[in-house]
Amino acid sequence: MLLIFSAACIAAYFKYGPVFPRLSYFTGALLFAVMVILTLYNGRKKLPFLPLGTSEGWLQFHIYAGFFTAVLFVLHIRFRWPTGWFEIVLFTLYVLVTLSGIAGLIVTRMIPKRLTTRGGEVLYERIPVIRAMLQEQAEMLALKSMPAMHSTTIADFYTRYLDDFFDGPRNLSLHIFEVRRPLNVLQNRITDLSRYLNAQEQETLNKISTLVRQKDGLDYHQSLQTLLRGWLFVHIPLTYSLMLFSIMHIVLVYAFSGGAR
Repeated sequence: MLLIFSAACIAAYFKYGPVFPRLSYFTGALLFAVMVILTLYNGRKKLPFLPLGTSEGWLQFHIYAGFFTAVLFVLHIRFRWPTGWFEIVLFTLYVLVTLSGIAGLIVTRMIPKRLTTRGGEVLYERIPVIRAMLQEQAEMLALKSMPAMHSTTIADFYTRYLDDFFDGPRNLSLHIFEVRRPLNVLQNRITDLSRYLNAQEQETLNKISTLVRQKDGLDYHQSLQTLLRGWLFVHIPLTYSLMLFSIMHIVLVYAFSGGAR
């Protein structure tokens, strides 16, 4: 439907463009009107109690209308590169808003599915608390191993390889790309150490190994949930900047060309 409508608009542009030299005023007005409606989607999300249609309906319209603005945009600029700093800024803002929107669409479609494969839902605000609990449990296991087993092997291993790992979020950028090498390195070291321990020490080390996997899963959730939330902090400011420059563009056009007369 979107492709058919877009193709019809492009065909109409080439057919009637030469007849109506001020067609760019029409495409500009239509483009700005659609952009205003797209911008209202953010306000709609903040007012869910108002009877303004479902959030899913608004989202679907936002996606398809967003893609349609790309057609209107190239028609409005008449398939040419911008000239002058103001046009370049406006052009760049539109491209950045579009790209950040596409990135957001991909992120919101892919990340929830990936999160369900790594331990289900974890509340973002609870992640630091859970991380501190895991760190405390791992430290207690390492400390108790010294008097109970008359050995500092596990405690030394914890200090050397795991203390920093449990101390805060780790490998956040690698988790975005599903890179598990840091976890595999830690698990391999734990496996190597386990070969030289007695049964009681192995049991303690297995519990620490489980905590390592839980901590890694927690970092995974923090990484992806941060990305899921963070893209809006790019898309929304760019959108409002684009709207501001668009209004300035309209004012300048009508001030120096006499509008559509």
